Order: sequence, then structure tokens, then C-alpha cells
Amino acid sequence: MTETEAKVRIDKLRKSIEHNSKLYYLYDAPEISDYEYDMMFRELQDLEKEFPQFYSPDSPTVRVGGKALEKFNKVTHDVRMGSLSDVFSFEETKDFIEKTDDVLGKECVFSVEPKIDGLSVSLLYENGSLSVGSTRGDGITGEDVTQNIKTIRSIPLTLPDKLPLLEVRGEVYMPKSSLEKLNNEREEQGQPLFANCRNAAAGSLRQLDSKITAKRNLDIFVFNIQRIEGKDFDSHTAGLDYLESQGFKVIREREKLSGKDNVLDKIQRLGEIRYSLPYDIDGVVIKADSISERKTIGENTSTPKWAVAYKFPPERKETRLNSISIQVGRTGVLTPVAELEPVKLAGSTVSRATLHNIDFIREKDIMVGDTVIVQKAGDIIPEIAAVNKDKRTGSELEFSFPTVCPSCGEPVFRDEEEAAIRCTNPSCPAQLLRSIEHFASRDAMNIDGMGPSVVKSLIEAGLISDVSDLYSLSAEQLMTLDGFAQKSADNLVSAIERSKHAGLAKLITALGIRNIGEKAAKSLAKYAEDIETLFTSSIEDLCTIDDFGQITAESVVNFFSHPQTRLVIDKLKNAGVETEYVITKADDALSGLTFVLTGTLPTMSRDEASKLIESHGGKTSSSVSKKTNYVVAGAEAGSKLTKAQDLGVTIIDEDGLLKLVNGESL
Repeated sequence: MTETEAKVRIDKLRKSIEHNSKLYYLYDAPEISDYEYDMMFRELQDLEKEFPQFYSPDSPTVRVGGKALEKFNKVTHDVRMGSLSDVFSFEETKDFIEKTDDVLGKECVFSVEPKIDGLSVSLLYENGSLSVGSTRGDGITGEDVTQNIKTIRSIPLTLPDKLPLLEVRGEVYMPKSSLEKLNNEREEQGQPLFANCRNAAAGSLRQLDSKITAKRNLDIFVFNIQRIEGKDFDSHTAGLDYLESQGFKVIREREKLSGKDNVLDKIQRLGEIRYSLPYDIDGVVIKADSISERKTIGENTSTPKWAVAYKFPPERKETRLNSISIQVGRTGVLTPVAELEPVKLAGSTVSRATLHNIDFIREKDIMVGDTVIVQKAGDIIPEIAAVNKDKRTGSELEFSFPTVCPSCGEPVFRDEEEAAIRCTNPSCPAQLLRSIEHFASRDAMNIDGMGPSVVKSLIEAGLISDVSDLYSLSAEQLMTLDGFAQKSADNLVSAIERSKHAGLAKLITALGIRNIGEKAAKSLAKYAEDIETLFTSSIEDLCTIDDFGQITAESVVNFFSHPQTRLVIDKLKNAGVETEYVITKADDALSGLTFVLTGTLPTMSRDEASKLIESHGGKTSSSVSKKTNYVVAGAEAGSKLTKAQDLGVTIIDEDGLLKLVNGESL
């Protein structure tokens, strides 16, 4: 294929893919099969790889993600991304509407729309092309997540109207179906689950590796115009209609309404359908539709007077408490769990709820057989809010906490400083299951494929009795278990082998020491440098570590004084697990120097150049000042280059940057 033919084909593929993406992601009306779409996408990727001279930042292929960043750059919002005042009852909502009507001297027309439970972002378009995507942050300063934003297929990379400037605000969210799929995958891999769609969306959008974001199937609803040049609108609704014409996804359940009864009825209707929607909403936004009337109504110090967010109360349901079971955690804590008559609550069926500890049961006066009122705390975790004592029949039974562990039969004791009741047996099977799950989790040794079902099978087969036994597993042994073939067994063995090099901080996290999380584990690793140090460290020694107090230090000393710990660590060391803290000396060729990047560099993206600078001890900034040491300018450099010239800041190109990195003179 000639260059000319390739260019024609690339352009055609890009247009076709963008057209079909809009049909699929914006209008739910696909015209071609997923397979046809995938084949076009793959052909475009191959052609762009073969003909890199036709690269375009607006190509649909950027949506698969680019190179990973070391950190996000900061973005200052030209228009503050503020928040709204919350109301929690119909009475408060009525009061807001009445005050607004009084100010205007007539009934205000409101735009009433669902409040999407996600992560607020800003999208900046210059001359019709997406240039910056950023998080809300504190409303004034956010993070540059442009690479990740581009992976969201419902966000247009270019607009039909090439306005000089358009900045919009939207809510990035994860569809419920995507969260279910993601959590299923994480459970299989032994990773912690996301509690809800909002947390999942926030965690996915803030990945330093945009390839991970691309796999998370995020979506967005755009709900406001922040800035615009070349157009003007007299109402919020007119602005949203325009955005929809430009390819933005705007929420369809919005409605223009006036009068208290109509607005409250809309809130009621949205509350009734909220759990049937494919995305999470946590309330309803009510805002004056007219732009001029907004100015008349005015602003508070930090929030507008012309809008509020009605927040849904947690849904509550009555059900029967059939029994109370005991769950044993990895640290030996016995947690009572309510086994409930299944009830539909907040969009899912609830059959279990945590009862925390014996004190909680006594405080709430909970008895087996009670009719209890269940809610989801923050629409996430099922909990018993109260007991309906009016429905007691006299047949209810008081719950007695067991005196022996239900997993191993060994005695339990109550920690005097906590409400927790613990199993005294360090070899308790239930603790073993939880501790190995934790050891293999992503935040610990990150053993991909070592999910709960695999751990359970290994224990039941007698292949492991502590975490160190993982490192003696063979593919042949794994293939004796259900669900394992040669490839999956080889993959797990390889993942276990890779985990040997996770480092001391990850190992300390993985050991599951009480009161020691990731941050404390890193501090402990830096202090010790070798795990052997922790066997001889005193409470006084450990209290010298920043943020380490008496309780934390005691937890470490108690853990490393246990004979079982000595046996496990020795087995881990013999298996080749790294137990020393490796201190890497960063190349400091650019130490103390501040760089500003502008324009397009010949062979590096700005992200790659920033990463290069920072990996050699330098700093990057988004603005030029007298403190700037160098401005690295590429093609089509703009105002930053002009300012650098005015201030007399040294201007270099990509070659100059590489010379500095290599310690050469300019």
C-alpha cells in the first residue's frame, strides 16, 4: 500500500469508527456488529503503526491508552468548579423553591435532573479539539487526566463546530454492569472489591496507566458549559441541547418544571426508578434554567443561590433476622453476621448484614427472630439500623457469643482495649484462608490469579499450611485442582515467582501485622532495611519511626516475637523471597532544575518528556516564571515561549534536553 492509499484508508477508517462509536455509545443504536467494529479498529491500529507519519491525537486508537505516567500534573481551573448546597427533605426543597420564586416575583422555571454519582471533570476544547481533561480537585486546582479522559468512548475528541474555546463540565461514572464485571474479575484475582460505582470510577480515572482506564468502560454525562467563545445561550437547557448536537452525552431524564408540586413529583419519580437506571444517582439537582434569572437570584459565598442538590435518604426495609453466624477474619477477629430473610434493598438483594461486635448487638438489643430494619450505609454496606420491637412475639432468642472458635474449636478471648473477640490459634484454618488471600492481594505481593476460590482449593487439598508454602507449588500440583489446565497452572506459578521481587515494604504489608497498613509498612521497611532487624527491634526503637506510636510498635514486636513468624520468614527466605529494602539512587543530572514544556517535540510526548525530567531529579511546571531554569520548546510553541523570551529564560529543544540528561554541556 502506498502512502497516499494508506492516508485515504486511515481517514476513512477513523470516520467510520467515530460514526459507529457515537451510534453505540451515545444513541444505543449500533448499525454494525461488535466483530465488524473490532476488525476496523484493528486495521486502523496496524496502519497507524506501519505509517506513523499519519499519527493524529484525535484518532480513535488513542482510546486504548498510552504510556504510563509517574504522576499527574496540576491544572488550575479558569472557572471555579464549585459545589451545590444540599437539601435532605421535601420541606427544605420547598423552602428553596419558595425563596427563589420570591426573589423573581414569579414561579421560577427549573431544570430538574438526576445527580449522577461519579467524579466531576472539566473538558477543554480549543478550535474544536479536546486539549485538556482534568479532575475537579478542590474546585480551583485539579489533575491533568487527559490521557485517561481520551479512553472514554462517549467523549468526543473533535467537535463539528470549531469554536475558539469551549469548556464543559461533566460527571464520569462507571455503569452498574461494568462494576459487576470488574468486581468479578478482581474477586477471581484476589483483589479488594470496589464498594460502589463512584469509587470505581474515581479509582479508574486516576490510574497512571491509561491502558488500565481504557479497560474499565467508563462513561460520562456532560451537564454544564463552563466557558464558551463564539456562542451564547439564554438558558441552561439550550446550552445542553447544543452540547448534544456536538456529540456530547447529556442526561435524558432532565425536565423543565416550575412550581413546588411539579418539582417534588419529579424527585419522587426519579427516586422510584433510581435502582432500575443503568448508572448510580444519589439525588436530584434543581437549578434555575434561565441564565439571566440566575444572576438576579445571586450567589452565596461558596455556592449558588439558584441551585440545590436534593440527596436521597437511605432506603430502609423490614425483614426477619433468621440467625447470627460467626465469620473469622485473618487477624483472628470473630465478627457476628446477621443472616436475613432476603429483601430487595437499594437495587440489590440483601441476605446478610454485619453486626460488628457483641457490644453492637447488646446496644441495639438485637435478638434472633427479630423483625429488623435494614438499610445500606451510604447505599453501600448493609446494616441493621433498628429493631421493630412492636413485632416481637416472645419467641425471639438472645444471642450468646461462642467461647470457642467456630473454625478450629480453640478458645477465644476478648481484647480488653477493643470490642473484638479473637481466636487464640495462629494456625486456625479460617485465619489461614483470609491471611493467604491478603498475602496474595494486589496491595501486598500481587499474585495474579490467586483468588479466594483458588486459595480455598489449595488449603482443602492440603497443599499449603502457611503463606510460605505458596513458593513450593508446582504446575503439576495445581493441575490436580478443579479449574486448572497447563496454561493457567503455568501462569499462576509464574505470578508466584514474580512476587518474590515485590520488595520488603510489600512483604511487610502482606504479612498482615495488626495496625500495619501500606504506609506504615513502607516506613518500617525503610527503618529496618532488612527484615531480620525487626526480630530484634524493641518498642522503644520502633517508636522513633515517624507516625509510629506505642500500639503500632507493640503490634510489630508481638508479631516478630512469635515462633511461627520465625519459621515462616525462614521458609520465605529459603524460597528466594526478597527480604531486604533496596534503596535506588535516582540519577540527579537535573536535580534542582525546573523545566516548562511547550509545543510538540519531535520524538517525545509532553508526558514522556516530563517523566524523563523527573526521573533525573528535575521538576516540571505548567507556567513560566523567573524561577524557571529551562523552557523546552517544540513545534508550534505558544505563549509560554513568548513569556520565556520576555523573562530571559533559557530556551532549549529536545536535543538540548537530552544533552542535559546525559550531563553534556549545551
